[in-house]
Amino acid sequence: MTDTTSTAVASLAMVTLDAPDAAALADFWSKALGWPIAYSDENYAMLTGPTHALGVGTTPDYQKPTWPDDGRKQFHLDLAADDVEAAAAKLVELGATRPDEQPGETWVVLLDPAGHPFCVTDAANWG
Repeated sequence: MTDTTSTAVASLAMVTLDAPDAAALADFWSKALGWPIAYSDENYAMLTGPTHALGVGTTPDYQKPTWPDDGRKQFHLDLAADDVEAAAAKLVELGATRPDEQPGETWVVLLDPAGHPFCVTDAANWG
């Protein structure tokens, strides 16, 4: 990895997801990540993690991403877990869905309650 701290213009503080219901999606991600909800109202919610934050904003006329997406998805979150299948099953219990289309063998693609694709990967692969 290249050290860019001396040349960085800015640092990543938060990723924000659009959703039809900010509070409901924040509740899902709070349970999934174990991060507390620092703020929540009908329009916006924020979770605080150990080094970053996750925001959720209510967007009028929200349209969820499609999966599979044929390259139109702009980004997704990768979660690391010691047991990928057990974590995926627990996330489904919390409200995620597991689509039929699974493009890999070493990770599981899930959709959060607002339809955002994310992956559960083996924590050992992250070093």
